[in-house]
Amino acid sequence: MTDVARSCVMHVRCPDGVPEHRYRQVLELLAALSPVVQALPPSAALVDLRGALRYHGVPARRLGEVLRVRAISRLGLDVRVGIGPSVTVAATASAQVPLPGGVLAVAFDQVVDWLRPLPVQALHGIGPHQAHRLQEYGVHTVGLLAAVPTATVQRLLGGKAGRQASDRARGIDWRPVVPRELPAFATVRHTFDRHTLDGPVARSALLGLVVQLGLLLRRRHQVARGLTLTLRFAGDGSWEKTRRLSEASAHDDDLRAVAHQLIEAAGLQRARLTGLALRAEDLIGADRAAMQLSLDRTREARLRVEGAADRIRARFGPDVIGPAAAFLHA
Repeated sequence: MTDVARSCVMHVRCPDGVPEHRYRQVLELLAALSPVVQALPPSAALVDLRGALRYHGVPARRLGEVLRVRAISRLGLDVRVGIGPSVTVAATASAQVPLPGGVLAVAFDQVVDWLRPLPVQALHGIGPHQAHRLQEYGVHTVGLLAAVPTATVQRLLGGKAGRQASDRARGIDWRPVVPRELPAFATVRHTFDRHTLDGPVARSALLGLVVQLGLLLRRRHQVARGLTLTLRFAGDGSWEKTRRLSEASAHDDDLRAVAHQLIEAAGLQRARLTGLALRAEDLIGADRAAMQLSLDRTREARLRVEGAADRIRARFGPDVIGPAAAFLHA
């Protein structure tokens, strides 16, 4: 089997905190290399290079170098590029590229030897808690993880997670690159400076997340059909619940109503919160959402105010205006 016939994936990492418009420009550069691009907001992307290798007739590493030169010269951004025969290998490789940027390509026949000495937490898809669990049992490198029987890893990490970790440590990952310009979800988070038991403070932080999420969706021209609220507690506990919106929306009022229903369902009493996360689920383009006529003059006025607030944020920054209750936790 030739290198061109094998799966070849590029994983690209933009600098942390890259503005969304710059991130979209990087996606456009990727689309010029290959038509199969999967956005991984807020700052990463996957590219299937098989067709691009046939079309351009150059090694995969050369395409990564071309991308990096174009990103620097046209956008003023340096990117980290990992290339490998699977999503896991490519994403792991891009994380190993030192800042500010560079290209690391791992050939098909080099995968096992390249992965073996890496610390287990460096394997893409292994989270901090999973890495800590493995290290407690002496599994400190990817090579050791690959050597442990899959059934043993499943007992340590759980059935599905253990099987995936075991396969990926051996370089096995059948996930395809799925073309997607717009993400299927969006997440905003808030971490408390100290454990909080105060319900109004938690609700204030949640309202702030609703405003952030609504602004993000409207800038992307997307609407959400569901919301997921995740609460993190002292001692590494968590609670999560999802609820569908009656109509797809990106308006603060609609998101706030569902977010309040979710936090009410949590039944918080004396729980010590350490953080919140609000995720918009099942996103679609705003142009695909049905728009119903409204006879509610109060709602129409609030939507006009929302549009004006968005224009103010676009000019002066996202934190210059918002509901007064959202600033209570400050």
